[in-house]
Amino acid sequence: MTLWKAMTGAGSWQDLWTHGEMRPRWTGSLDEEAEEELLDAYTTPSKGSQKRTNSTPETPRPKRTFSSRSPYALFSPNSFSPSVTPSQKYTARGNRGEVVASFGTVQGPTWSGGGGGGGCTPKLFGSPEENLTKNYKFMFQKALDVREVLSWRIEELGDALKSRHRLEDFASVLLPAQEPVTVLGQIGCDSNGKLNAKSVVLDGDREHSSGGQIPLDLSELKEYSLFPGQIVALEGTNSSGKSLVVSKLYEVTPRPHPRGDGGGFGVKKEGFGGGNFMVVACGPYTTSDSVTYDPLTDLIDVIIRDRPDVCILFGPFVDAKHEQVENCRLLAAFGDIFKLCLKMIIEGTRSAGSNLIFILSPFFPPPTPHQRVHFVSDPCTLDIDGVVLGLTSTDVLFHMGTEEISSSAGISDRFTRILKHILTQRSYYPLYPPSEELNVDYESFYSYASLPVTPDILVTPSELRYFVKDVLGCVCVNPGRLTKGQVGGTYGRLYLQRETVAGERKNPCGAAQVVRI
Repeated sequence: MTLWKAMTGAGSWQDLWTHGEMRPRWTGSLDEEAEEELLDAYTTPSKGSQKRTNSTPETPRPKRTFSSRSPYALFSPNSFSPSVTPSQKYTARGNRGEVVASFGTVQGPTWSGGGGGGGCTPKLFGSPEENLTKNYKFMFQKALDVREVLSWRIEELGDALKSRHRLEDFASVLLPAQEPVTVLGQIGCDSNGKLNAKSVVLDGDREHSSGGQIPLDLSELKEYSLFPGQIVALEGTNSSGKSLVVSKLYEVTPRPHPRGDGGGFGVKKEGFGGGNFMVVACGPYTTSDSVTYDPLTDLIDVIIRDRPDVCILFGPFVDAKHEQVENCRLLAAFGDIFKLCLKMIIEGTRSAGSNLIFILSPFFPPPTPHQRVHFVSDPCTLDIDGVVLGLTSTDVLFHMGTEEISSSAGISDRFTRILKHILTQRSYYPLYPPSEELNVDYESFYSYASLPVTPDILVTPSELRYFVKDVLGCVCVNPGRLTKGQVGGTYGRLYLQRETVAGERKNPCGAAQVVRI
């Protein structure tokens, strides 16, 4: 049931590329028993008796009650760890609420919603067959199947390159040519090390080059930005048949933007008014030296205060890199802590009425889904009242940033270059081979990890510095992480104002900010 997992250790919820399912809405609130069933549906079933404890004489496991209606009473620190001291660095921070990045032309947007979800109806973008909606077996792929998927991507983007740049038929990378020829393929590295200007090779396409490989000479190419897995068309000479001297680089163009009502794309609509306020946050939700989850409590306070229409929450909720996880000092199972995290968020934000969208890995669909709680796939493309959002929790910015090489007098900002690659390569994760911490199921990757359109907003949380940028007409947001080690981090907020002007598309993200928790 996992599209791909980046498990950095046992119990990690970070970078889980998984599937979820939008379920029919229902009215009414959950009672205690129904709510427990909902939360149990998203945790790993325990083996054996539920009453058995893992306590030791030195650290007896305290009893916990699940009957409290207060969301803040759920996280009693001594329930999870022998250490009950909150992080001093986090509590002593003096920059709470500071706006560290801004974007947009809307003057003085109201950073508050009307409550009750603002009448939003989040749904998956596209047809049902384009989204993961049921369980499936994963990680049983064969090397031949992986090669097949990569070949399909090269052929698909090759057709787009040929149409966009009006190219003639491609030549083989294996045949000597005294005159300039155009070849199609995927950028690779000639060794196991990092890509550099002297180690770049092109893995040719299957149709014209039979998958052959040739080294690239980039000395005559003035500007380029390359990374392993990038699909390109190159023009150059291959006089010896052993090296291609590149003179021109053709890149894929991004898919069209969606139209204003979320149904299809390429159509401009005038006067499409309205607006919503959205909060996006990414874990970890507690500091590395404590499991008191004070940052999560502060985020819930923000949601109660500002009453956003939509809250998008990325994992990890239980981080495998946490000090007390690595040292085996937790007194509760990962699933129990995760279940209480969900309960804390759902119960704590009930008064705000915000739609909650969790980007994580459900094990199986819940029997009684909540009216305002949505579990979606990672990655996924979401439609919120005509605004299309691309969402992924995998740190693709960091992974690609360590592999990309460039020589350019134009775009010097590496973030912008990487984001441009994501959009033009039409994939949530165009890097190949993937990062060592990421396991990719390529059979499902081709169907469910491609960008069906260029989204209005792309949210890509990363360990790297937060930002909000307009890249090729798409507003790209890195809200940062809610905590950075022992100190507080950041979250993002967006003001959506859906409208277009005559003859010109206008991005619905009227304003955006990154704010310190």
